[in-house]
Amino acid sequence: MHAITITEPGGPEVLRWTEVPDLEPGDGEVLIDVVASAVNRADLIQRQGMYPPPKGASAYPGLECSGRIAAVGSGVQGWNVGDEVCALLAGGGYAEQVVVPAGQVLPVPEGVTLAEAASLPEVYCTVWSNVFAVGRLAPGDSFLVHGGAGGIGTAAIQLASAYGARVFTTASAAKHNVCLALGAERAIDYRSEDFVAVVKEATDGRGVDVILDNMGAKYLPRNIDALATGGRLVVIGMQGGAKGELNLGALLAKRASVTATSLRARPVSEKAEIVEDVKTHVWPLLGYGKIRPIVDRAIALPDAAEAHRALEEGSATGKVILVR
Repeated sequence: MHAITITEPGGPEVLRWTEVPDLEPGDGEVLIDVVASAVNRADLIQRQGMYPPPKGASAYPGLECSGRIAAVGSGVQGWNVGDEVCALLAGGGYAEQVVVPAGQVLPVPEGVTLAEAASLPEVYCTVWSNVFAVGRLAPGDSFLVHGGAGGIGTAAIQLASAYGARVFTTASAAKHNVCLALGAERAIDYRSEDFVAVVKEATDGRGVDVILDNMGAKYLPRNIDALATGGRLVVIGMQGGAKGELNLGALLAKRASVTATSLRARPVSEKAEIVEDVKTHVWPLLGYGKIRPIVDRAIALPDAAEAHRALEEGSATGKVILVR
């Protein structure tokens, strides 16, 4: 088979379409003929040499895919050869085939094309596990997500809005209309506006109940300031740096919490639980049309470097998918 390999740490040009060994599913695994994969920011960081795959995971990039089951390993129940599926991966999605634990496989939601389905597992597993499981977002709560026009952001806006939260987001001014159309009450220009002042004014000085943050150190003090009493800050990225100053006094005064999480390196059993929750709580909303995939563009899988450039330039809204 063929896969995108990383020849050495570097820019998009180090991604190469290469002939690699064929795969076979092991116990509890399925082999998927990949129809599409999707690009996530973690893929860019892996390409740069700063985010190695977890032990035992594929060295090829790609944290999600869609396709058809080509083979089923021993002990697998509920999946058959030919089933159209999408899957949450620890790696390997940028390839013609991928092996994945059966518990990380999902059916293609009703009303979603097989290619579009590749854009769903990583973002919705991330949003559900962080915003709802960790952040405990509830109907009527206020919610702030940074980077609202990205893959995670467009999913978080839709899902939080669908569950009855007040949604605020930061994004470039050019992408505000997209965020508002997806359900945000207010889009905040991170270049010219103070998101703390905006959310406090909108909540009568109270602040927001949950923040989903991909910036890390750069936004840490302001995120704490923007939280309401009892608020929850969930950090899932470090685009703004890894080390910041945390005012414990402010955190104590608000009886607030800060949690940092990642999805890729979690045990298979934990991922299976998250996938099952997403199947139960998110997939029906896709079937009803209450939320939808946001795909900016589709690029041929061998041209993955072009997709990486699109993400780095910030030109994409939602997800960029790679199709065979």
